[in-house]
Amino acid sequence: WCLLPQAGYLHPDEFFQSPEVMAGDILNLQVYYPWEFLSTSPCRTVVFPLITSGVTYWVIKSLQQLDLCSSCINSYTLLVSPRLFFAVSSFILDYSAYRLAPSWEADPWKALLLLAGSYVTLVFYTRTFTNTLEGLLFALLMVLVSSRKSDGSLALPTSSPLIGIIITAGFFNRPTFLAFALMPLLYWAGLIVASRKSIKTVINHFLKLVLCACFTAVVFIMADTFYFTSMGLDNLYSIRKGSLFDVLGELNEKIIVTPLNFLSYNLNPHNLALHGSHPRVTHFAVNGIMLFGILHILAIGAGFKMLKKYICHLIQARLHCQGSSGLLVLSEGNPTLLLFYFVPLAFLSLFSHQEPRFLIPLILPLVLFSTSQHRAVKWKHVIVIFNVLGALLFGCLHQGGLIPCLFHLEQLVHSPESLNQPRHYTLLFAHTYMPPRFLLNIKKSDTYVEVIDMAGSEEEILCQTVQQQANNFTCNDCHVFVIIPGTVKATITKCDVSFKNETLVFPHLSMEDPPRIPLLLSGSWRSQLGLYILQLDRDQ
Repeated sequence: WCLLPQAGYLHPDEFFQSPEVMAGDILNLQVYYPWEFLSTSPCRTVVFPLITSGVTYWVIKSLQQLDLCSSCINSYTLLVSPRLFFAVSSFILDYSAYRLAPSWEADPWKALLLLAGSYVTLVFYTRTFTNTLEGLLFALLMVLVSSRKSDGSLALPTSSPLIGIIITAGFFNRPTFLAFALMPLLYWAGLIVASRKSIKTVINHFLKLVLCACFTAVVFIMADTFYFTSMGLDNLYSIRKGSLFDVLGELNEKIIVTPLNFLSYNLNPHNLALHGSHPRVTHFAVNGIMLFGILHILAIGAGFKMLKKYICHLIQARLHCQGSSGLLVLSEGNPTLLLFYFVPLAFLSLFSHQEPRFLIPLILPLVLFSTSQHRAVKWKHVIVIFNVLGALLFGCLHQGGLIPCLFHLEQLVHSPESLNQPRHYTLLFAHTYMPPRFLLNIKKSDTYVEVIDMAGSEEEILCQTVQQQANNFTCNDCHVFVIIPGTVKATITKCDVSFKNETLVFPHLSMEDPPRIPLLLSGSWRSQLGLYILQLDRDQ
């Protein structure tokens, strides 16, 4: 499905936080650099984009330079190669589920089946999101802190250095990783203390963790400072030996710690409001159900039952003047898994900006919990239907016309006619998600393609822009294309301009401009679920 490819467009961040940036730096393509990757406001580490999308683009660039593949760089390979990297990496989840299941009294094969059949795995974990990397690091962290052998007996955790590296890497990828790492860290610390080893051994574990975490942080800080000071990999490649000392001097003057900039920005409520504000219960009441369906509801029900049981146990212990036993270390596995699920969810709910993808790392503890004591078995038909519908909606329909549209436009601007006779193309996108420019495969040195993103502009502003393009007589051989969903196509027809070519890309579902039910039931349902490419008739 990754190779087909998936046409659904989940969120602009899947492009603009990794492949768009790396395509500009490594392949020298025309791209749009988001504000997080500008030297004036560096809020994202460059390390993970470089080792994911960057590596895949370097490979296809090398293949083309070595004449092993004459046309390796095209819209298809630009889209699929980073996704394929993430799809292969997502098997870390499968490994983690199989490795952890016996430790948490879950069936390994049922856990694998539930994980592999989830549309969250099939869609979100094959996309270039930082949340996907966050989920993979969270899975590895759960494996490292797991101290139980396959026979259920306790074993002393010995992975302090790796735990420190993963926590730091996760923090630089997304500072919210600390919310996911909190419970595994407390669990790990409790096991070390409960092992009744000497104070020297305990201190040794924590020192290893801290030292490796600090070393990893230094590596990330140096890489980010070097990148943002030089502003782009293409500039790094062009640095002369004589100017290297100047760059090193700049590194000493300006140390860049991207997670701190990220936190400084996102802890400001005004900044979060710019990206959308949601009720604090959105994750709990909406997003959890949207992603995990009945599994989230079952976890809520089990959580309330276990909380009630623990409160009763606490009251009884106090009445008999006995201390409460440790909940994390000495309890059964299931209550601890629920804490692995609900504690990060609670911390993420403290922020007003709440998107479903923020919760995708929680799939692993939820799957392990759902397959213990055969909780999910009797709901298998509901689970299958839910995930099929979710995969179709988010993997195919949601903004699903934009990627095929960019494929079509890439072929158009690189057609033999365009190459033989110089032409200028203006591509105006309205009421769609941000179009990733790198899929057009236009070099930075080429100026014959202009992309105008109108987002969700009002009718008056949209018509004014289209009319300006129609009346631009300074360009003789200009071709103007308007890309707009079928649900708002009527808006463009009121702009007093003519179109000579019309291409419908199907399917395309815009939740910002949803289709009208009466029109869906009529003969124009394809138009309501389509994206139009309209060529402006400048002769008229």
